[in-house]
Amino acid sequence: MPDLSSARRAPLAVPQSALVRSLSPAARYILRGGPQVMDAAGEVLGLSIGQAACRAAVNGDRAALWLGPDEQLLLVPEGSAAEVAGLLGSRLRDLPHSLVDVSHRQIALQVSGPHAVTVLSAGRYYRSAFPVGMCTRTMLAKAEIVLWRTADAIFRIEVWRSFAAYASRFLAEAAREII
Repeated sequence: MPDLSSARRAPLAVPQSALVRSLSPAARYILRGGPQVMDAAGEVLGLSIGQAACRAAVNGDRAALWLGPDEQLLLVPEGSAAEVAGLLGSRLRDLPHSLVDVSHRQIALQVSGPHAVTVLSAGRYYRSAFPVGMCTRTMLAKAEIVLWRTADAIFRIEVWRSFAAYASRFLAEAAREII
């Protein structure tokens, strides 16, 4: 795989607020494959990657977010990207799969605080059935995102870099109207 670490660290103008902030750079992989592939990747990451729809598996600073029956978004610390990619490549070599580094494509935002649910609702997020640990690919206004509820009042948003400023400004404007 080409080294995309400089793209992961490239500065990006994302408005920060008390409600929305950028998270540290991370390595991200889209993994596609059957149950054997998910089990093998889970062993490498120290996760139990289950088949439960819209659920995240977490082990410390590593996570696998369910995006579809055969698709996971893998999140690992940027510093361990090369090691994890090597281990995954070795472990998955003989299994039919697709593993794509998408670290350069997106960034993570965190929305937190007592008004986080209300602010996210402004962008078509449905709060009634979204418990802690749930994740989904959805839309925030006009931007495709992956939304993950990591705690009661904390959400992680994975958004394409080209939409990051738009998404954060949208959230800031919604917060201004609500707070």
